Parts: sequence; structure tokens; C-alpha cells
Amino acid sequence: MQTFHSHDNLQFHRSLHHHPPPPLQRSVGIIGAPFSKGQVRDGVECAPSKLRAAGLLDRLRQQGCAVKDYGNLTFENVALDEPVNGSKSVRTVGSANQRLSEAVKAVKRDGHTAVILGGDHSLAIGSIHGHTAAVGPVSVVWVDAHADINTPLTSNTGNIHGQPMSYLLYELQSKLPPLPNFSWMKPCVSSRDLVYIGLRDVDPAECYIMKLLAVKVFSMTQVDQLGMARVMEETCDYLWDRTKKPIHLSYDIDAIDPSITPATGTPAVGGLTYREGVYITEYLYQTGLLSAVDMVEVNPLRGRTEDDVRSTVSTAVDLLLGCFGRRREGNHLPDYSLPEP
Repeated sequence: MQTFHSHDNLQFHRSLHHHPPPPLQRSVGIIGAPFSKGQVRDGVECAPSKLRAAGLLDRLRQQGCAVKDYGNLTFENVALDEPVNGSKSVRTVGSANQRLSEAVKAVKRDGHTAVILGGDHSLAIGSIHGHTAAVGPVSVVWVDAHADINTPLTSNTGNIHGQPMSYLLYELQSKLPPLPNFSWMKPCVSSRDLVYIGLRDVDPAECYIMKLLAVKVFSMTQVDQLGMARVMEETCDYLWDRTKKPIHLSYDIDAIDPSITPATGTPAVGGLTYREGVYITEYLYQTGLLSAVDMVEVNPLRGRTEDDVRSTVSTAVDLLLGCFGRRREGNHLPDYSLPEP
């Protein structure tokens, strides 16, 4: 483990002193999930190709990671996919997430940390389901402006990208109506193993659900009060209080303030700074428990300018690099040596 010098890093070091990390994971399996039917705005399906074109794979390799790109999944667009209980594109979303679950399961069984390049946040249903199917119970760190915990019966929009956590939680199983193409889906996460970071645009029903289930939440109010170093220390202390589980990081790019990442479908002002957003990934990497990462809701068609798109995509790439050892003080390959004259 590298030596730390800043006050924040010393706090981090003290936290990890009480929770020594296992060996750090540097084998990365990339899955492209160009899927947009969990919401109604076109463009988010373009994100996997944009993230690859921005040099994600090469930059991971330059950090010393072994990278396997599994390519993009193809998803069936179900014809006559009429709303069910008010939710839109249910059959399409259900079949896509079943496909993604199988893909994530395969990547994990190949021994990689899975990286899912979305696509919209409805994909977390399949990514977390497949992750747990491969490795057993996981802890979920959900970084987002939105809680995405509406049930199909509480959602105001019917967009499933605002519902994925309700499908995943054991405690909400009785609140979900039967849905076509979701018979494969079984809840796989306990509310005690979920932490939210960055919330600031939460529906009343979601607020009620989180309080009912006593979900651990660090809204932007708590981030402002505590600072990100303390938030991450408390996040890991909370998740590790019972037992250490593999961590699934589900990162919605709209968690970052839209002044930095404007090319997204549901921007909300007052979000995380670039530095706060990156610190989350650096901290979770150092735990050695990061086992899967979703990067979702990058929408190149929602940027008003090329600079908007470039800033959003480059920030998403930096967040993913932080998940695998990028250090802002610099990196070099383990076998690097100075040239001799």
C-alpha cells in the first residue's frame, strides 16, 4: 500500500488500519450495455462506444490492469411492449436485464472485476443480480442524485430506471406486482447492505421507503456537513460492521454536479464535485473489496456542445480509472525503472 501524506488520506489510512484490505483487484472485465428503454430519452445507448473511444481500456492497461473486453451485449426490443401497472417497456427491460445478469455472472466466474458500461440505470437490476448469483451476498454503494427505489406502483413516470433498487431488495418483494419477463428476477440485496451517496432529488415515496427500511443515506446535506473523507469512512464502517462482503458500486454520472457532467438525462443541480466523485472511487479501490462497477446514464445526445459531451465522458472515464488504482499523485507500472545513460 502506498504512503499517504494529506490529512484526508491519513484519516483514510487510520480507517483501513482497523479494516486491513485483502489484495487489490486489477483484473477487469468490460461489458458494454447499450440500453435505453428504462427511460424515454435516446442517446444513453451510445455511451459504451464513447467511453471506449475516450481511451478507457488503454488507460486501464497503462495503470497495470489486465483488461478483457467482452464487447457489447445485444438486447431484444420487444414489440407491443405496452405499459404494465404504469411502468413502461417492462418486457424489454426484463429481458435485457436477464441477459445482463448472465453476462455479469460469466465475467465474475472468469475471475474479473466486472465493469458494466451503460446504458440507463435500470441495468443495475441485472448487473447486481448477476453479481450476487456469482459471488453470493454483496454490499451496494449507490452513488446517484436519485434514490431509484420507487416501486412500479409508486413511480410517477413509469420509467424503470427510477425503480431498480425496489426490484433488488428483499424487504420490498411483497410491494412489487408480477411483471412480464421478470419471473427470473429474485431479490438479492438486504437493505442493511445498501448505502446511498449524493442524493438530492428524491420522490416522497422513495423518502418514505428509505426511512421505513432504515437505509443508510448520505445525501448532499450530509456530504456538505461531514466532507467526503468522513462519508467514505462511515460508509465502510457501516458496511463492515457485520461482515465484509464484495462491493458493488453503482455509479450514476448524474451524481456529479451538472456543471461538470451535463450530458445526462436527469441532471440535478448541487451535486458532487469532481474531486468528491473521484475520491469515492479511490477509497473503494483501496478496500480491495470492489467486485463490480456500473457506470450509467452518460448520454452524449443530451450535451448542448461538444465540450459538454467531452467533460461528461472524460469524468466517467476518470471515475472508472479511480476504481482500479489511478492516483492523482501519479502512477507507474510496477516494473518501471529509470533508463541508464
